[in-house]
Amino acid sequence: MSDATLSLVVLAGTVALFVWNRLPVGLVAVLSALAVYATGLVDAPTAVGGFGDPVVVFIAALFVIAAGLERSGVTAWAGRTLVQHAGTTWGRLLVAIMALTALLAAVVTPNGGAAAMLPVVVLAARRARLRPSALLMPTAYAASAGALLALSGSPVNVIVSDALYAETGRRFGFFEFALVGVPLVLVTTAVAALVGRRLLPERQPHEEAADLSDHLETILEHYRLDEGFTRAAVRAASPLVGASVDGLALTEGIALVGVQRADGEPGAAGDRLAPGDVLVVTGSSSRVGRLVAEHGLDVVATPVTRATRESLLSREAGVGEVVVPPRSALVGQKVFPGQVRRNGLTVLAVHRLGHDLGAQPADVEQGDMLLLHGPWDAVAGLAQDDDVLVVDDPALVRQQNAPLGPAAWRALGVLVVTVALFASGVTAPAVAALVGAAGMVLLRVLSEREVYRAVSWQTVVLIGGLIPLSVAIQTSGAADELARHLVALVGDGGTRVLFAAIFGLTVVLGQFVSNAATVLVVTPIALAAAHDAGVGAAPMLMLVAVAGAASFLTPIATPANMIVMGPGGYRFGDYWRLGIVTTAVWFVVAIGLIPLVWST
Repeated sequence: MSDATLSLVVLAGTVALFVWNRLPVGLVAVLSALAVYATGLVDAPTAVGGFGDPVVVFIAALFVIAAGLERSGVTAWAGRTLVQHAGTTWGRLLVAIMALTALLAAVVTPNGGAAAMLPVVVLAARRARLRPSALLMPTAYAASAGALLALSGSPVNVIVSDALYAETGRRFGFFEFALVGVPLVLVTTAVAALVGRRLLPERQPHEEAADLSDHLETILEHYRLDEGFTRAAVRAASPLVGASVDGLALTEGIALVGVQRADGEPGAAGDRLAPGDVLVVTGSSSRVGRLVAEHGLDVVATPVTRATRESLLSREAGVGEVVVPPRSALVGQKVFPGQVRRNGLTVLAVHRLGHDLGAQPADVEQGDMLLLHGPWDAVAGLAQDDDVLVVDDPALVRQQNAPLGPAAWRALGVLVVTVALFASGVTAPAVAALVGAAGMVLLRVLSEREVYRAVSWQTVVLIGGLIPLSVAIQTSGAADELARHLVALVGDGGTRVLFAAIFGLTVVLGQFVSNAATVLVVTPIALAAAHDAGVGAAPMLMLVAVAGAASFLTPIATPANMIVMGPGGYRFGDYWRLGIVTTAVWFVVAIGLIPLVWST
């Protein structure tokens, strides 16, 4: 068996395993790399070299940049702005959602754009009294189209750009993809707006994403927070030093909620006050002011109430609602409104069986609900606290409610620098992306742990494992053999007929294999066909990029389609109706436009 035939057998086996869908896609990619090594098609360095390829580094860094924009609230802010200005009319809302999704996809990849827009679209659908299924599939399609607006939009763009450099010594420009990407975004949006109502299914989702955009109003309605508390620390020269906690004579109209010792523990009856102890009191501001002046106290925290709602959910601080589970270490501990816990969070209210326990100390019982307030990092830490159960995800609360803070502006600054490096061509794309990823960490937008969680290791392994197969197809002569058959099949049909054949091959394969994997496999075949037919590499590779992004017919064609499947309540067969029309329009645009823009 010749090397060319052997590489095609490995390719057929790889595609079959992808379609079978019983093995993890990353494992299939690794098995393909091992297969081309075991059969002698590539040597050992080539078999493992895909994992160190600049394309893989670039893609991993892009995941980190996307996570920084999401973690800092930039994507959620963009979504909130959309909902506020787009209104509730289906057509207007659809166009606005698809436009924003396309722009996000150009920066944070289609998967990142679809994931970031998912809660926004569900929220918009709910407010417009629409089912999410009327908006989510077009959102995924817009993400695929938006990937063709810039080099950073998709791993596919990087793959074909690197292939062009290897073939001609030049890469596609950062925004060169937009020459075909902008028309594709426009026609994708037009198709969804014109025929989407008839082709989109009406499905009820199995579960809906949480809508926490009115979280503050919900909290205020449930906990009231009409009267707040003041925390006042005892000075060393205060006449209260040495006084008994249960025998304090305070200013008239002031109620003592509790005492917290300097070490954080609550004061007990019979304890005597010491410098640094904190009195938690309620009362009017004038009477609290008189108390502070008369007794030598320092105000360390002012009341947090519905009247100061801006401080409840701000850039720096937020609220967390928790339930005390059985066997929690909190059970039996004394708490009271105004108490600062060891995690830096202040207790605003304590409810038991739906009733407010009021401004007084209480021993915690299982099932009690505590409303806590403090820095966002501390609020977010509640999700990892085994002693409490978080009612609403603090990360979602922050993303859907908090205004943009310093971290958002730092993330945007990193993005601007990264895009500038991409567009200028000063350095290689992988280096520019690494600069952006490192900037997210250096400027404390992301922590080290968040960086590792941000990277889709499945995608990294998938692409790294398939690169050796792509090399084997090219070096074994299989690409040339397939290309000759393809050119012979096309005959004298001309460039556009050849383009149509390559487009069809890529689209069909891409409905069952990831678009990145599809493009890695098709690229050497397309280049060989272009060479045999006397067609330029640039238009052929741009065609492959467009066809690789046309992942509309099945939910497994791209992760963006999978992301919206559950929230939209879609079934496997729901995608092809709108998808086939969208694919047909893409075919017309690609075949008609690409040969005009890029010389053949």
